[in-house]
Amino acid sequence: MILRIFGASFAVTVVSLVVAFLYGGPQALFLCVILGILEVSLSFDNAVINATVLQRMSEFWQKIFLTVGILIAVFGMRLVFPLVIVWAASGLGPVEALDLALNPPPDGAAYFPDGSPSYETLITDAHPQIAAFGGMFLLMLFLHFILEERDIHWLRWIERPLGKAGKLDQLEVVIASVLLLITATVIAPDDKVSTVMIAGVLGMITYIAVNGLGEMFHIPEEGEEGSGGPSGLAKATGKAGFFLFLYLEVLDASFSFDGVIGAFAITSDPIIIALGLGFIGAMFVRSITIFLVRKGTLSEYVYLEHGAHWAIGALALILLYSIGTHVPEVITGLVGIALIGAAFASSIYRNRKVKAQEALASS
Repeated sequence: MILRIFGASFAVTVVSLVVAFLYGGPQALFLCVILGILEVSLSFDNAVINATVLQRMSEFWQKIFLTVGILIAVFGMRLVFPLVIVWAASGLGPVEALDLALNPPPDGAAYFPDGSPSYETLITDAHPQIAAFGGMFLLMLFLHFILEERDIHWLRWIERPLGKAGKLDQLEVVIASVLLLITATVIAPDDKVSTVMIAGVLGMITYIAVNGLGEMFHIPEEGEEGSGGPSGLAKATGKAGFFLFLYLEVLDASFSFDGVIGAFAITSDPIIIALGLGFIGAMFVRSITIFLVRKGTLSEYVYLEHGAHWAIGALALILLYSIGTHVPEVITGLVGIALIGAAFASSIYRNRKVKAQEALASS
């Protein structure tokens, strides 16, 4: 199963590394490896959340997510998205933006001799609105999960009272709006207040719209327990499968914001970013998602979904905080891994405790 699930990712990795070496030599090869590791470390919580949704989709829509979805992830978010940012910020067309990316100023300067900004500078300047949009989308996802009553709790001391508080109608919107207001007025630079507010509101609207479409075609499973994101779908097909696929793509895009922006701290070359983040990183994230679904890991380790959502909440707050202060990508990755690792360890402890109780009851 390991070879079948991860075989394509290993093959794509080898090809990508060869292309990187032919494109830019040993340095490009090294940067490609670093970016691949960065993407996987930042997106493991993404794989867990994807798996919770993907397991409710029909086989057809699972294949669409793994084929069409990977093309969107690689070319859409890791290659086209940065070019769109440059186009929006500078008015340059796609071809001119790509030329700007492939021909940076000498000696890694932020500006060309004529005073025009570099590709990397334009991307960095757009960070506040990108972080506001992605941060609010992920924050809404976290709040939707944590403010819902459920039978199983990981951090019982906080999840149980938050679940009860979630009975207040639209509480997640209220909390998210307050945090956005604080972010825009306290954290964001003075010249970015309105930009951050608009981007954050758009992030909230996007989540509400896509999540609402998922719930519109909700097919409850017997004994179903509430979950984050769109409501659980019993092997969703047709329109239900399409909107769930749409949700996954928007979710993947939101997760990739920090990785794409963080990649520019390593290199501004769009080809290397596409190879490292897209072909290597995104492929392995997809493979991890499939592995979790095929192995039934989420049902066996019941706290993993909780840990992933707490990691999402942490990532959302980090994105919002990074609007005013740079946060090293290693911190973002370690926080997510630590929370998911703790949830995994707690799941193992719970399983052993349950087995011990069952053995004692049967003796």
